[in-house]
Amino acid sequence: MENDKKKWIYLLILSLVWGSSYILIKKGLLGLTPLQLGALRITFSTIFLFIIGFKSLFTITKAQWPWIALSALLGTFLPVFLFAYAETEIDSSIASILNSLVPLFTMFLGYVIFKIPFTGNQVLGVLLGLAGGAILILKGAAVNPTQNYLFAGFVVVAAFCYAGNANIIKSKLQEVSSKAIAVGNFSIMIIPALFVLLYSGVGELDYTDTVVVESLIYIGVLAVVGTGIAKILFNKLVQISTPVFSTSVTYLIPVVGIFWGLLDGELFTYIHFMGAMIILLGVYLVNRKQKKTDV
Repeated sequence: MENDKKKWIYLLILSLVWGSSYILIKKGLLGLTPLQLGALRITFSTIFLFIIGFKSLFTITKAQWPWIALSALLGTFLPVFLFAYAETEIDSSIASILNSLVPLFTMFLGYVIFKIPFTGNQVLGVLLGLAGGAILILKGAAVNPTQNYLFAGFVVVAAFCYAGNANIIKSKLQEVSSKAIAVGNFSIMIIPALFVLLYSGVGELDYTDTVVVESLIYIGVLAVVGTGIAKILFNKLVQISTPVFSTSVTYLIPVVGIFWGLLDGELFTYIHFMGAMIILLGVYLVNRKQKKTDV
């Protein structure tokens, strides 16, 4: 199958998988702390990836390992904890919408690091995207007074991390297989994740408690499908397209995230809708030039 067709299939699959991840995080937090959730997610993902691709580690060269490590930090290690903490105070649907800032940050980092010039539409898109994010953070607090929208900042930082990771994969790890990147990432993260897990008090959990058991099941699904498999697909998507196109998966993620959030009883009003539309307009403008050269 041609790469032009593959990339759209990968984009759709990732939007469905990652759009469902936010509600799995929320459910996992019912029986686990953010530290426990993040560390267990990395641990379960590592076990899965080692089973299916441990041998791929030996294809990574010495010069590529520092970039694998930085990709691990930005693409997974920091975001899993940032999202876990964010969703202790904000709805999963809002987290998914704010994550659509990733393409904007991807374009910005591409300009700063790789000197890719801005177009007028891209500048306008960045400003609109940030304005939409500000509406969700500042005005959303009035709609949900019991939620602390300062925690939305964790999602914004995570989005910036994802943007950095996409640029690293495309510019520095193009010759490494998508599976090797994923396995290499988690081979580096597993040690600090285990330290975090021990520190988090996971041994004190009541494993006879139904809520705890269900939370572990949710995180198991999240780790295997939403992290392990999805990371391999995303790495491949970056390699066969561009960083901006690959991160445009976040345009579709909010649709899935909002759907699950509404089913779970989350509140979604016209203020959220307005902020979401402004963000999507911004990322559309940023991506217009990409459609001419990449599609």
